[in-house]
Amino acid sequence: MQEPSLTTLFLLLLVLFALSAFFSGSETALIALNRYRLRHLAQQGHPGAVRAQRLLAHPDRLITLILLGNNFVNILITQLATYLGYRLFGNTGVAFATGLLTLALLLFAEVTPKTFAAVHSERLAYPAAYVFTPLLKLAAPLVWLVNGAAQLLLKALRVPAEHPGAMDLSRDELRTLMRESTGPLPESHREMLLGLLDLDRRTVEDIMVPRNEIVGIDLEDDWDDIVEELRNSMYTRLPVWRGSLDNILGFVHLRKLIPLLVEDELTPEALEQAIRPPLFIPEGTSLLQTLANFRRERRRVALVVDEYGDILGLVTLEDLLEEIVGEFTTDPGTYSRDIVPQDDGSYIVDGSVHVRELNRRLGWELPEAGPRTIN
Repeated sequence: MQEPSLTTLFLLLLVLFALSAFFSGSETALIALNRYRLRHLAQQGHPGAVRAQRLLAHPDRLITLILLGNNFVNILITQLATYLGYRLFGNTGVAFATGLLTLALLLFAEVTPKTFAAVHSERLAYPAAYVFTPLLKLAAPLVWLVNGAAQLLLKALRVPAEHPGAMDLSRDELRTLMRESTGPLPESHREMLLGLLDLDRRTVEDIMVPRNEIVGIDLEDDWDDIVEELRNSMYTRLPVWRGSLDNILGFVHLRKLIPLLVEDELTPEALEQAIRPPLFIPEGTSLLQTLANFRRERRRVALVVDEYGDILGLVTLEDLLEEIVGEFTTDPGTYSRDIVPQDDGSYIVDGSVHVRELNRRLGWELPEAGPRTIN
């Protein structure tokens, strides 16, 4: 029987090297795919993305298939290279072929294709998905057998075989991604998204106006004083109580009273008729749940109460939204009384200022897990 020509053997060796490089690069490319872009493209009907997503739904099967194919090809390369070395140089050629083959496999079938695949994952992964999809069906029995043996080994070593969902991302991981992102997203937008993610970790106590700072109307005060307070109030919604805050009646919207105040026709009866029952929110309620409560009840202000029903403070929709978008006001004078910068670089801070507010305004990182205010 006539031996194949050297040209044929070298061409076959090149084909096998190309196959080995394909298997190595495809593994890296598929694993390196951005899962969120992949899901987006798959939802849009991209054929390669659809196939790649199906393959990555069972990464253990995919990796087994690729390793089987790659090892099979590498064995053929070893056999063929050894034969060529022996045919050309005899026994000396076998040793020479072994050393050269190790370097060639490392360079042309491992490092180079994997590096290319890591940088251009989509260019290789989507075409590879067309190859691996039918190949996985053909090799299913062998893949199942190897996977089964691997599962038994992992079980014997007490290593959990379940793999977490590739698309799952915890809130902390998402926060980290947002903080470390350097893409085209503006800094202000990133801060808003981080503020939104923090709503479930913050509670109403973090932003509420403490009980002793609540400004409102006491119906037992002199009527002229009440009218004067309504005329000069800087707030649009005021709590109304009788005698003490514990006897809260509700909130009054000044917009409803302006016509009567202008015409000097406001009466105690008209004031009481304008009162809307209060919305109570238990202490410890997250800001995310508080926002949902405001939306459901169509309210903009609520009272924070403890487990005994005692009023602890007041929270407004504006304060809550400022946790997302930052301060609504652009005039530093509106809070200069709370935080006063000094010439030497220090600050004089009102003791009632929240630590979180101080961090946000001055860019500090004081611990927020302990006391909520400076005092």
